[in-house]
Amino acid sequence: MLRRFLVTTIRRSFLILLLICLGCVAQSTPPDLVRRIERQVRAHYTVPPEVKVTVGTITPGSDWPGYDTVSVTLDGGGDSNKQDLKFLLSKDRTTMLRVTKFDLSKDPFAEVMSKIDLTGRPSRGAKSAKVVVVNFDDFECPYCAGMHQTLFPQIFKEYGDRVSFIYKDFPLAEIHPWAIHAAVDANCLAAQNADSYWDFADYIHANKREVDNEKTPGARLDAIDKLAMLQGQKHNVDVAKLQSCIKAQNEDAVRASMKEADALGVNGTPTLFINGQKIDGAVAGSEIRAALDSALRDAGQPVPEHLPTAPAPASK
Repeated sequence: MLRRFLVTTIRRSFLILLLICLGCVAQSTPPDLVRRIERQVRAHYTVPPEVKVTVGTITPGSDWPGYDTVSVTLDGGGDSNKQDLKFLLSKDRTTMLRVTKFDLSKDPFAEVMSKIDLTGRPSRGAKSAKVVVVNFDDFECPYCAGMHQTLFPQIFKEYGDRVSFIYKDFPLAEIHPWAIHAAVDANCLAAQNADSYWDFADYIHANKREVDNEKTPGARLDAIDKLAMLQGQKHNVDVAKLQSCIKAQNEDAVRASMKEADALGVNGTPTLFINGQKIDGAVAGSEIRAALDSALRDAGQPVPEHLPTAPAPASK
């Protein structure tokens, strides 16, 4: 009897201790506080009514004395439309803060560059350059064509061997039906000769209308293949090997680049990373020069002298 009593007492004590410990990890959020938090989040972030706002449990303690933490999830439907936010919640439950914590021991731009795989990618400029420009490109994108014309030849000539330019694939297949095919063909060229890749990129970006003017999807793909073969022949690559690569249309490398871009937060083209600093869209050449100059100074490299830009000719 005594033994049973002791066992029961120990079990009850263990259960109470377990509940106390669980209470130290998380606390349920009272309904009134949930309502107040949701209203503040909806008002501050202009969250539409159709987006579900879920207030999570309160976790005691934080890096800030006097504050606990609480998570809030915004769910617009589907994993891609879900966002988790973390807030600091005062002990008296009257104040909520959202603070961004920065680790000053790390270089965020260097961390971004470490996530970009440049293995085997053709480059323009000195490979030993201290500043690297990575452009996530789409051969069918008109804005990418504009960016390409901005980078080459003017900016490329200005910066000479101070900067290395590298293109990665991010074809927007949903709206650009031949972009993946062109990227595969370009990579077939790059596998044998870097100059043939760049000449193909120059031509496609300057003359993509030639492809668009073909009447059928199949004819457009054939036109791209012919352009790739012409560049290959021009640069004396192994034609049979190139033809086999083009025919195979292996999209693995292109898809891997697209996945990498997604992980980096790329959601459109063109998107540049200049030594890790992200530049979205077809921005003006002056903005690119400013970013390049800043990267060169950070790397302890000289900045080129910029000549005044000639005014655009008056339209007739």
